[in-house]
Amino acid sequence: MIKQNFRIVSNGDSAITILFIDEISELLSQKIILLKSYVWQEFTDDLVDIIPAYQSLTICFKPYRDMYSRLEKSIKQFFNQNLPKLEYDSKLIEIPVCYEQEFAPDLIKLAKNCGLTSEQVIDIHTQHNYLVHMLGFLPGFLYLGGLPSILTCPRKSIPELSIPAGSVAIGGNQTGVYPVASPGGWHIIGRTPLNLFKADEKKPFIANPLDKIRFVSITKFEFDAMKKSQL
Repeated sequence: MIKQNFRIVSNGDSAITILFIDEISELLSQKIILLKSYVWQEFTDDLVDIIPAYQSLTICFKPYRDMYSRLEKSIKQFFNQNLPKLEYDSKLIEIPVCYEQEFAPDLIKLAKNCGLTSEQVIDIHTQHNYLVHMLGFLPGFLYLGGLPSILTCPRKSIPELSIPAGSVAIGGNQTGVYPVASPGGWHIIGRTPLNLFKADEKKPFIANPLDKIRFVSITKFEFDAMKKSQL
């Protein structure tokens, strides 16, 4: 039996959320995705959507009268057994990033805040693989774990009204990429030429939970060439 600290809460008549007490980690993300797969298999015809997050899983279902009790019973049974090994084809995805000043208005200030040079920030940022814990906030926005603590920096006290699509940023102990133009309060340290959200494609997002991301530094010349090739 797997001991799992969680509680189930109702979100109206057509959704429930399983809240986990565990600290955010790769192991917890694996359990959440494993539970998501299990629920989809058990209740395929009754579900509308399943939304994984850092420490929770929200299940949206057709508002049948007995769905809450059925789901609650099934979820408890799931955690009262030995969890199977998660079979997931995790991908390592490289995202090219130009860290030159044109695309990195906050890089110098962030580096100073961290007691580093801009070059050191870039070196550290590109030396690690980052786990995709969840997608949210914007279509295709990847919430990534694994930012080295030395790059941790408080979010801006006053958010920017518009951040260009593709901007790579650091906020608190997280790093991520804005897939579309948006307001935001993270520190912009670079930009990728890749289109991370393709609404007209069957798979619109570049990555999914449990995939890993690695940032690769490129020049402005390489950025322009990659950007042009996507037109």
